[in-house]
Amino acid sequence: MRVLVVVNTRSGGGDAGLYNYVRVLGATGAEITMRFCDTTTALEELVRDATHFDRLVAAGGDGTASALCYAVRNTRVPVLVYPAGTANLLAQNLAMPAEPRQLAEVTLRGQVVSFDLGELERSTGVGTTTIKTGFAIMAGAGYDASIMESARPLKGNLGAAAYLVAAVSNLAPTTARFELTLDGHEITAEGIAVLIVNFGRIQFDVPVAVGADPRDGMLQVAIVRTRNVAALLPALVAGISGANKLPGIDVYAAAHISVVSTPPLPIQYDGETVEATTPFSARVLPHSATLLLPSDSPYAR
Repeated sequence: MRVLVVVNTRSGGGDAGLYNYVRVLGATGAEITMRFCDTTTALEELVRDATHFDRLVAAGGDGTASALCYAVRNTRVPVLVYPAGTANLLAQNLAMPAEPRQLAEVTLRGQVVSFDLGELERSTGVGTTTIKTGFAIMAGAGYDASIMESARPLKGNLGAAAYLVAAVSNLAPTTARFELTLDGHEITAEGIAVLIVNFGRIQFDVPVAVGADPRDGMLQVAIVRTRNVAALLPALVAGISGANKLPGIDVYAAAHISVVSTPPLPIQYDGETVEATTPFSARVLPHSATLLLPSDSPYAR
């Protein structure tokens, strides 16, 4: 078996278990190629020959995993999400193990399942030129993007707790008027955020969009209609308790989405903030990602 391991040096490169994982794989006779990237690396170049390998391992955080899934979309190369980042939400949604030997076992004998991806398109700020990026978990504009930006300098010291600190430091986020087009239908609403959801669960296993299924060929659009963070607490409690609807959050399903807001709001995708604000558009890429899963994953056949 030929295995390509792509390591984000800002996250996965500091994971001591990664090298134990590689040692276990090598002991099985697997032929392992390791490539390293940072924020200046074009991931597409690192995986240009991905179809020559039997497995692709994304060792890093959610941004690394989703970017690699997007780079090899529709190739059917199975991707192993190695959780070496801060939040590791994709790995949590998939119920990936954390122990290196167990991850090696999933790499060799895990179940192969196809999933949808999302594709975000936004302006570059230069004429009519746009840029497209993929996301596996969710993208959005507003309060969520503000949290990601505030948490970025804190993650090195606080880890996942950086997101909580960032959230409570911004208790009165900007309220905006949203104009959304969902598969040709127009919706207007006011709130603090719009989330485009593929995998629906965030930290503490709380659902953002109840019923989101990353294999149904649709994206969920969650409009957070509250005007402050305190008003989100009922939704948090309802999510933890397993309620079918979260108060203060309206959810729609669509394959093609456009988002305009007044005022313009910052954008994020899978925890990565960008130098851009609304408007943006998104669409689903059905069954374009192929992932390796443990047998106890909720998405395993």
